[in-house]
Amino acid sequence: MSRASRARRVVTAAAFGGGGLGALSAAAVGVIYGETKLARRRITPAETDPPRADGTWSAPALDTTAEPLVLAMLGDSSAAGYGVHVDADTPAAKIAVGLSRLSQRPVRLRNVAMVGAQTSDLVRQVALVMPERPDLAVIMVGTNDVTHRIRASESVRHLNAALAALTEADVDFVLGTCPDLGTIRPIAQPLRWLARRLSRTLAAAQAVAVVAAGGRAVSLGDILGREFAARREFFSDDQFHPSAIGYARAAEVLLPSAAAALGLTTVSQPAGPFTSTRARPVARAAARAASLPGTEVVGAEVRGERTGRRGPWARLTRRRTETVIPTTSTDADPRQPATMGRTDQSV
Repeated sequence: MSRASRARRVVTAAAFGGGGLGALSAAAVGVIYGETKLARRRITPAETDPPRADGTWSAPALDTTAEPLVLAMLGDSSAAGYGVHVDADTPAAKIAVGLSRLSQRPVRLRNVAMVGAQTSDLVRQVALVMPERPDLAVIMVGTNDVTHRIRASESVRHLNAALAALTEADVDFVLGTCPDLGTIRPIAQPLRWLARRLSRTLAAAQAVAVVAAGGRAVSLGDILGREFAARREFFSDDQFHPSAIGYARAAEVLLPSAAAALGLTTVSQPAGPFTSTRARPVARAAARAASLPGTEVVGAEVRGERTGRRGPWARLTRRRTETVIPTTSTDADPRQPATMGRTDQSV
């Protein structure tokens, strides 16, 4: 079964309450359970919770009296920035500063992401940010669903509910899809193979759901896979979560889609050397994006129609901006002085 077919099956199961991808054999479950226990022993928990990055963030030399954009960050430990020690190193802060540069407005950040959160926590997180009247929500979620063996169809049902709440409140949203867990060092075979298969299937299904709801999905995939394999510093101390350098890379691919969702100027190009920007069925686009990290999946039209025989149309693209995100809080961006940061410590 192709990844596109699996994604369609997951989304259909989410809509009609089906089970999803089926069960593993008892022997396979036993092996995977043993590998999971070993992997958890190898993962060293971080000593502290992620730093709070709530507040107003501004690019240098900006008129901070301008009306701020409001950014909500939702999701799990990756959205919270688990593993870093400085608030400016969290992905939410990096995206906030990048949006401030592009919009020439301050950005007020409200981050309600939680360590250990699953997709089922998103509806509650949406309710927490609604008093802030956000202009945009950025979501990073899915890892804990895979590691806790939540059915992809169940995850997508919860995602649909959260996206419906954001849509009803007229909040634009961008989702960074579930990363490829096959890149994590402490995970051994055959668990690594299974983790890759499940995480990519969930990522594709998430993209289908997001496009259907009118948002943008950005494939995180194995965007750090090569770097993680070659450079240990891309991991944080627990060897599971990204370091400040890793989070900067994730923020770098999310920022252009966040900017596009707000109507800010970005440049789009084909997602790969053999991938055009033509529209295709969303399940195919989502499946392709799962193996093309940094790729945005967004709804499209064909001859004035948003839906074809095989479901909604979508387009694969890579976006970029002229803003460069520093890899750590101490790395000066060559285009900006190193004085960017929070201008207001309160929320």
